[in-house]
Amino acid sequence: MLVAVYAVFALAAGCRAGVQIATRFDEAPVAYALSAVAAAVYVLATVALARGGRTSRRVAVAACSVELAGVLVVGTLSLADPAAFPDATVWSAYGRGYGFVPLVLPVIGLWWLWRTGRRAARA
Repeated sequence: MLVAVYAVFALAAGCRAGVQIATRFDEAPVAYALSAVAAAVYVLATVALARGGRTSRRVAVAACSVELAGVLVVGTLSLADPAAFPDATVWSAYGRGYGFVPLVLPVIGLWWLWRTGRRAARA
């Protein structure tokens, strides 16, 4: 289920960023570039979570950590200085435009990776 949600967000963020960059990049280049970065992080997390294995788990932890940091930093900056973000990104206002899923998803991802990693270590 977690991989499916990441895949949906990778597709949504990637399509949104692609359309925005292709049609209106000059209006809000930072916001649209951040949406593209978010899409890339979601793709990386999706692939790493789906593959499993030691290296993929490390990549997934890194991707989820970058995602969480991005949501927190961009979310805070977008609320503190709305003029800097004339159009929303996936991570603006902590993912408010996406029902705050971008804020919750990396926390769940990191929790799942921690939980399954501990279970594998015991086995």
